[in-house]
Amino acid sequence: MKQLLTQPTWQKALTQEWSKPYMQELEAFLEAEETQGKQILPPKNLWFEALNVTSLDKVKVLILGQDPYPTVGHAHGLCFSVLDGVKPLPKSLKNIYKELHDDMGIDNSHTGCLLPWAEQGVLLLNVVLTVEAGKANAHKDKGWERFGDKVIELVSAKCENVVFVLWGAFAQKKAVLIDASKHLVIQDPHPSPLSAYRGFWGSKPFSRANVYLIEHGKEPIKWNLGYTLSLFE
Repeated sequence: MKQLLTQPTWQKALTQEWSKPYMQELEAFLEAEETQGKQILPPKNLWFEALNVTSLDKVKVLILGQDPYPTVGHAHGLCFSVLDGVKPLPKSLKNIYKELHDDMGIDNSHTGCLLPWAEQGVLLLNVVLTVEAGKANAHKDKGWERFGDKVIELVSAKCENVVFVLWGAFAQKKAVLIDASKHLVIQDPHPSPLSAYRGFWGSKPFSRANVYLIEHGKEPIKWNLGYTLSLFE
């Protein structure tokens, strides 16, 4: 599994994790699942896509998700994101887009692929990086949580003035891993239709993130999808 993480800054920062018992147990579990013919999502080469796209030294915003979409053809390693062309969009992502439109007037409804955000420094991290096809949370409590916690701790310790976006109770439990004295921690209800009405609407996370980044001398995120990194290098 180690070879699937190709981004050098994360390779260096996480080098000690691979030899720990929890990681060896996780690898054994995933190998057993594959041996039994179970389909694991996203595809193996995308398990660490969030880290491979967004290097540790470039993180400006961290949006935390729970685990990948269990629908075949949807998950590609970035939380809340789906592959370009997937329709209809997942309900939580549709609500994220609705709030983005209300917040900043941006319409991203043409695509569900959030890769351009990741390329700008938005770490789209699921705490659990894999799932069995058709079975949400199937890989919960197998070891990924410890790995995800380590990633959050590294961003908090190694980076300065990052915006951590924690939507919902699951993500908000991770606030204890973040040094709030040097980062902005946004905690609001989850964008799921089951909870968005509790305060996600009107929370303006996107503009709040950009105001904070600008205040700390960083380029704001271009939340408009369709842009690529090359347009503002």
